[in-house]
Amino acid sequence: PYYVDISQNLFLEAYLNSADPNLVLFLETCVASPTPQNFTTVTYDILRDGQCVRDSTYRTYYSPYKHILRFQFNAFQFVRSSPVVYLQCEFVVCRAYDYSSRCYQGCLARPKSQAS
Repeated sequence: PYYVDISQNLFLEAYLNSADPNLVLFLETCVASPTPQNFTTVTYDILRDGQCVRDSTYRTYYSPYKHILRFQFNAFQFVRSSPVVYLQCEFVVCRAYDYSSRCYQGCLARPKSQAS
């Protein structure tokens, strides 16, 4: 566990443990939950399903390596809940320089709702 105060920056680094230098790491989903068993009912989406970032405090940081991803966001807690927050992140691994892969598409804007 990491212990941080509310609104303090939380810095994370993910890396792909592979000897292949031609792989790229992409953050697809990062979701917080007050319980470790449920990441669908009561959640806070930092990023979900490759859509554009939903948390305004989220920032990415430069990494000299394609297989290392660095990012940060402000720590928070769920209202009227445990002071503990669990984080679940999902990553996509792609071939470097495969510009048609998910890793090179960037964030996907949510489709706009149509009024009836």
